Amino acid sequence: MNWLDTILQGILLGGLYALFAAGLSLVFGIMRLVNLAHGDLIVFAAFLILLLVSTLGLNPFLAALIAGPLMFGVGYLLQYHLLNRTLGKDILPPLLVTFGLSIVIQNGLLETFTADSQRIPAGALEQASISLGGINAGVMPLMTFASAILVIVGLNQLIYKTALGRAFRATSDDVVTAGLMGIRPNQIFAIATGLAMVIVTIAALYLGTRANFDPTAGPARLIYAFEAVIIGGLGSLWGTLAGGIILGAAQTLGAAINPEWQILSGHIAFLLVLLFRPRGLFPRAVD
Repeated sequence: MNWLDTILQGILLGGLYALFAAGLSLVFGIMRLVNLAHGDLIVFAAFLILLLVSTLGLNPFLAALIAGPLMFGVGYLLQYHLLNRTLGKDILPPLLVTFGLSIVIQNGLLETFTADSQRIPAGALEQASISLGGINAGVMPLMTFASAILVIVGLNQLIYKTALGRAFRATSDDVVTAGLMGIRPNQIFAIATGLAMVIVTIAALYLGTRANFDPTAGPARLIYAFEAVIIGGLGSLWGTLAGGIILGAAQTLGAAINPEWQILSGHIAFLLVLLFRPRGLFPRAVD
């Protein structure tokens, strides 16, 4: 029963990692953009939610509803006015620009909020749990996992069932031809990044209510997001969820054997997948 509990906790932790990775996977699948500031944007959104909670006295979920549109605007403007200028055949400019953006965000947060560790208060939900066949599962981890599934289902419906989704797929396949058909690629890319920032806000909500965070926590979140995306397969949203679950389960199993092995176990699982399936478990570009 203890091992079943460990595996369950790992699966639920994988939901959080899938939320970290879903926005990254969406942006890469549509515009082949590797955003090294993704983890720092998650932390930025967490501080934004914390600010709304602490200054206005809002429930964190209501604060996230307010922060979501604000983060969409941040993502849209960032992509439209900065990141679109870096896109092209050379992958180096986006890497350099987003690396610089990461440094700017971290230092801005340090100056504004100091280096103190923070947490978003969630009241009784922090300790609430339910019994699943004799195994106790926290309400917040269950909500995190359910949110990850809803996000991925929603993204798949958007990409494959809507006109905006067709525009995403068209620009992903051929930017020039999409432009000739009346699509404005720069605007489409900006909308995609805005949507990714909404997902980032959801991830930030659960990050901030489940664990402490500080202005330098972004790079670690980025690593988990990258590993989940690569394990699942680039461009595959359901693969991203699978990658997050594998990463989370590996970490909790490693921690059950030796607490010092938690992070290492996740990295080992990532390396094993790279060794045997270099393109990930479910590789598929957005098409």
